Amino acid sequence: MRRFIRPLLILGLLGAAAAWYLSAPQPAVQPAEFAALESGGDAARGRIIFHAGGCAACHATPEQDDRLKLGGGRALPSPFGTFYAPNISPDVKDGIGAWKAGDLVNAMQRGVSPQGAHYYPAFPFTTYQRAKTEDIRDLMVFLRTLAPVAGKARGHDLPFPFTIRRTLGLWKLLFFEGRGLEPAPGAPDWQRGRYLVEGLGHCGECHTPRNFLGGTDNSRRFAGGPNPEGKGMVPNITPDPSGLGTWSAKDIIEVLTTGFTPDYDSVGGAMAAVVRNTAELPEADRAAMAAYLRSLPPLAGAAKAKKAE
Repeated sequence: MRRFIRPLLILGLLGAAAAWYLSAPQPAVQPAEFAALESGGDAARGRIIFHAGGCAACHATPEQDDRLKLGGGRALPSPFGTFYAPNISPDVKDGIGAWKAGDLVNAMQRGVSPQGAHYYPAFPFTTYQRAKTEDIRDLMVFLRTLAPVAGKARGHDLPFPFTIRRTLGLWKLLFFEGRGLEPAPGAPDWQRGRYLVEGLGHCGECHTPRNFLGGTDNSRRFAGGPNPEGKGMVPNITPDPSGLGTWSAKDIIEVLTTGFTPDYDSVGGAMAAVVRNTAELPEADRAAMAAYLRSLPPLAGAAKAKKAE
């Protein structure tokens, strides 16, 4: 028996070492590159990135009306436990006031914190990975213009083993590419719409069904499915009759501007918060999103493109 125990122990140690190596966080930029990202940047463009990314929808302090008070604290229920959005105001102690632009790039493009730990994918870095570095720099410049908000958000409420962040490195190997958008032919408005829908707007995070490990089923991308927060269904937004098939570009622009659908209904739930963001975008950006959504391959979905319950 001893002859077998020792090899098994060695194999176990080698397996643990391999898992530790493979699960290591992989930042997009190294500290030596941070200084270059601190120069330049445009707060006005950063404001557009802020709204396109839907930052206020999760990070605005709950139970108050100022969407630029980013003290965090919103509860984000999931099958894996409840996550709480952190403070991303410029508060040095409780927010991200001590962050460099490079820290924000690593967070959004790789899901890696300034301390070198993995972020949970409740923060949609799996889609923000497609954000351009210069846009993230502009976003940081804008965030620095906002008022600091004191107070840390509470910690996540997760059962074991989801409390072990290092295992997220293995999850990333399965479901995270760690790269930007692949080049694709298309007119400038289509390209802009693709970037907003597939990147900053992170539409696929809610409108794509997920597997039991929480990874998106990209064969059903944008076809809708169970609400990841656990209540009701999220609608299909492909141009299928079960989704946006009967909607014109004008209809899509209208819902992204006012929340009103062509059947005289209005969006509800989390989508209402999304509309508060998209309504702040330039009209050309909403038109670009409509152009891209109408170009998607139609997929049949169970959830009609109406109000999400």
